[in-house]
Amino acid sequence: MGWIWLLSFLLLFGMLAYNRAKLNIWTLAVVVFLLLMTRISHFSGLGLFSAWLVCFAILLTLHITSWRYKLISRPVFHFYRKVMPTMSRTEREALAAGTVGWEGELFRGNPHWSKLLGYPKPTLSEKEKAFLDGPVEILCSMIDDWDITHNRADLPPEMWEFLKREGFFALIITREYGGKEFSAYAHSQILTKVYGKSASVATTIAVPNSLGPAELLMHYGTTEQKKYYLPRLASGEEIPCFALTGPEAGSDAGAMSDNGIVCMGGYNGKEVLGIRLNFDKRYITLAPVATVIGLAFKLYDPDHLLGSKKELGITCALIPRNLPGMSIGRRHFPVNIVFQNGPIHGKDVFIPIDWIIGGAEMAGQGWRMLMECLAAGRAISLPASSMGGAKVAMYTTGAYARVRRQFNVPIGKFEGIEEPLARMAGYTYIMDATRSFTAAVIDTGEKPAIASAITKYHVTELGRVVCNDAMDIHGGKGICLGPKNYIGRMYESIPIAITVEGANILTRNLIIFGQGAMRCHPYVFAEFEAARNKDPMESLVAFDKALTGHISFTFSNLIRSLVLGLTNGRIAMAPEGKTKRYFQQATRFSAAFALLADISMLVLGGSLKRKEFISARLGDILSELYLLSAVLKHYHNQGKNGDDLPIVRWAGLTCLYTIQQKVDELLKNFPARWLRGLLRILIFPLGKNFSKPSDKLSHKVAQLMMDQTSSRYRLTEGAFVTAVEGNMPGLLEEALTKTIAAEPIEKTLKIAVGEGLLEHGNVLALARQAFAKEMITRDQLEIVLQAEEARQRVIAVDDFSSEDLEHGIKRNKTYANTESAHLP
Repeated sequence: MGWIWLLSFLLLFGMLAYNRAKLNIWTLAVVVFLLLMTRISHFSGLGLFSAWLVCFAILLTLHITSWRYKLISRPVFHFYRKVMPTMSRTEREALAAGTVGWEGELFRGNPHWSKLLGYPKPTLSEKEKAFLDGPVEILCSMIDDWDITHNRADLPPEMWEFLKREGFFALIITREYGGKEFSAYAHSQILTKVYGKSASVATTIAVPNSLGPAELLMHYGTTEQKKYYLPRLASGEEIPCFALTGPEAGSDAGAMSDNGIVCMGGYNGKEVLGIRLNFDKRYITLAPVATVIGLAFKLYDPDHLLGSKKELGITCALIPRNLPGMSIGRRHFPVNIVFQNGPIHGKDVFIPIDWIIGGAEMAGQGWRMLMECLAAGRAISLPASSMGGAKVAMYTTGAYARVRRQFNVPIGKFEGIEEPLARMAGYTYIMDATRSFTAAVIDTGEKPAIASAITKYHVTELGRVVCNDAMDIHGGKGICLGPKNYIGRMYESIPIAITVEGANILTRNLIIFGQGAMRCHPYVFAEFEAARNKDPMESLVAFDKALTGHISFTFSNLIRSLVLGLTNGRIAMAPEGKTKRYFQQATRFSAAFALLADISMLVLGGSLKRKEFISARLGDILSELYLLSAVLKHYHNQGKNGDDLPIVRWAGLTCLYTIQQKVDELLKNFPARWLRGLLRILIFPLGKNFSKPSDKLSHKVAQLMMDQTSSRYRLTEGAFVTAVEGNMPGLLEEALTKTIAAEPIEKTLKIAVGEGLLEHGNVLALARQAFAKEMITRDQLEIVLQAEEARQRVIAVDDFSSEDLEHGIKRNKTYANTESAHLP
């Protein structure tokens, strides 16, 4: 009988914890349970009295605030203050930047899927559509990327003028100042299309519209600064760049040695309060042609001309190009991609104090300003660069796999090609889902710092895989550069997106979970802020509130992980439909992730930030949950097209399998050995049951990509594939159309060869034999001839005279030894 009561109590405990019942509900349930046990059980009076005593002692301690403070919160609070990690000013400002969105739901272990599906669908306004269909299409048709990268090492002058005239440098500037004021989604769509055509041109557009003078001015500039600079930036009269990175300060901005000293100095014949700057910057995009430079530096005020502080911190200012002491104009040459990029040096450059962005009162606020802008901007430019490449790679590779033949069959018929082709499709779907979802969230007014980091890291990393697969499938066609090569420069440019706006290694190891745990966890940041509060009583009250919620939260996730693992997630609430099981499994792993995050922080404490193997894997789990959420949202946004289900399932299974593997790796390497087995039981009580997408599913996905299906066109929508002269994706589509039309005729010819009616030969020879023997009509012969002509045109590669290639070598030497004086 005692076992029955014990099991009943455990069941009650589990139900309350699983459903995250409030303390009053816990109290009522325990009292009712004890009353029932007292009335109908056969326990001795001492046993019942002990049960009542223990339960009431626990409940009274939790309910009576002074007891709870004394016995629980205050001792834990004192211990927490001793072990809490130290945090630099730049770390605190990075943590405080931005907002928390869907990623916060995933940290709670019980995501509300109605909230996900309630996010607005990304849409374009009529003006945004007109810009994409007009100036963007015209620009793409103007681009000759081989000429730009091999012959000119720059955009042609007429293209610079077109970009200025049509407002490509004004996408984010408000209409009040002559800008387009486009949405984040439109911004992303524009860059996606142009990046698919030329990384050099797209980067030239991206920089004025991302982290830099225009965005900083709009958010923090003085009225005078906005009125002067924003119209000039919008029209292209001013070309901006932003100088942050230096030889010793890349990912570690706090290490920058660039400095400014507040002092009096001469400007325009007057003695004014200002800053004397010394700086050494590199990797600065648009620097060689920039007319105004946004500069980040550490500001010092040794004579207290601005106030009592000597070290004011990182500050941002706007500096015209031609000031005395400035050295600018030389170029870097980033992996054969020729957007303007180079170093900037300054020695004893004097600027008035009101050139600080936002004026003197914003001195020392530069890092906060940059982090707040990056909280949203990181999700736009770099993901768009990889997305543009992936869409073009997917569109062309699917067609190429059907048009290109080896062993007298399309190469797409080989399973060795189907595997990477399916992977390309699945990854492109994940990338597009994640990019568009995050952009839509930004358009609601959010600045989701962690979601932006997830988007930047994973879209660019998946883009790397997509492009590698495209190169593998294209083979020699992909590696021979020239006008006929549509993926070579794309392949070369991959490391750029991986490296800038937070190198991916840094983003994965330090930002996604390192900052995500503090910002997205429902209680950790509140505990940390309470510990920093200097008021003894206020800090204890705040810490007590966060701690009691945290304890309940952890117990709930422990129970939820076990229960959802035992039921394989089937009891989790989820939207009905063909993707229901993916929602349920995401809920299961969300609870497991929340548990792992809490246990890791509890066991490792402040040292977790240095345990990058652990924190990176936790970040991977959070990221994959976010990617899976985006995939499910994207499927709903696009009307739940049944034709797309094979791709959605491939993407969903890949995310779930990756989560499972990352959890398994974390458990195998968890520092506390005694916890490994327990955590494995809680998370995988029935073992690991996810595998990679099956061969059968991959075959279905690959076939969708090699045909003119609605799924293929939805997946690659937004790429520049118009059939204009020189645009290879458009020519490939024409070849695909003709190949599909010729395939039934070619099949007839092969049957005739097998029956001995035709002699062996290539397709053209067979078609001519068959026409001569009146086995096919003239129209059918013409279809085969046109298909073969189109096929030969798109599989052709370029060749050059030695003099042509020496021209490129000589040009590179010239740029390496002379200063470019070009100003657009």
